[in-house]
Amino acid sequence: MFDGHTMHYALILLVAASRFLPHPPNVACVGALGLFAGCYLAGRRAYLVPAAALLLSDVVGHLMGLPGMGLYSIVTMVAVYAGFIAAVPIGRLIEKIDGVWKYPALSLVASTAFFLISNFGVWLGPWYPNSIAGLAACYSNAVPFFGYTITGDLLFTAVLFGAMEFSRRPSVMRTFLPAFAAK
Repeated sequence: MFDGHTMHYALILLVAASRFLPHPPNVACVGALGLFAGCYLAGRRAYLVPAAALLLSDVVGHLMGLPGMGLYSIVTMVAVYAGFIAAVPIGRLIEKIDGVWKYPALSLVASTAFFLISNFGVWLGPWYPNSIAGLAACYSNAVPFFGYTITGDLLFTAVLFGAMEFSRRPSVMRTFLPAFAAK
């Protein structure tokens, strides 16, 4: 029915589409997708999935002229993409750690990595003076957005990993997807 590649494409499209739904700033599924991809996808594909979801939504957002989405300062964009992609190696740790607490803990690590990396790129972009005072102002102005990032990452990490665990139960698959019952 679904092969691994179909799932990757579906996740890219689903996460890209989710960025167009009304939501508070920085409450996005991309960071959680990076954790998920790091945990479940091998090799470079794990890095490509969150990057592709972000790029697809940025290009469409740019073409549609949506504020807050699209193509902007290349330095800042590289940092934002790097911040999201940083979740992939963090996601690789999930299988190596025991306990249910690993999901929220690693989600917080990924949120913090995104905050540090992306806001460094914002500081390097055209919005802040390239000084220690500018760097401090950039990070302090971003603190409210950090709370939203944490909220989104925790929520969507629970949804993605919860859905995966839920789908692994044979009784669930037979109930909701009758095509699996015949196999």
